[in-house]
Amino acid sequence: MNKKEHIINGVLIGIGVGVLLSPTGDKWMVHSVFSVAIPVTLGALVPDIDTEFGKHRKTLHNVFVLAVFAAFPFVYDNLQYVWIGVLTHFVLDYLGSKRGIALFYPLSTDEWNSPFGVKVTNRFASIVTILVTVFELTIGYFVLIGSTVAGATLPLIG
Repeated sequence: MNKKEHIINGVLIGIGVGVLLSPTGDKWMVHSVFSVAIPVTLGALVPDIDTEFGKHRKTLHNVFVLAVFAAFPFVYDNLQYVWIGVLTHFVLDYLGSKRGIALFYPLSTDEWNSPFGVKVTNRFASIVTILVTVFELTIGYFVLIGSTVAGATLPLIG
């Protein structure tokens, strides 16, 4: 997907996760939304830095890059939501685009995609982005609610 779609995805995911973490409808929910949406949106843009160097959809579009961002909260005690943006970028490129991503680069240059993807220039790209975003938020909701019901806390959220 293009930058516009990744920004839409990042902002909507950030708002959704912020509301899920603090569904109070008051100033704390607004604080939660901003605290989550900004780093998630920035994280959603990080993988496309590889358009300027390396190989696009390979260099920064793989599980090794995601692991680095997921480790940040444990190592540096900050950036706890950036990894969500990186992950949702990967999901959007995997599910939404025809080309896909090289998940295991540099070990493999094979690009993985779903049969539902469209070309990034397709007039339905924004609609596909919204559908993928709704899917991601639905999964996030059930993961968050499931962890709350089980009495567990998610180590990388909150």
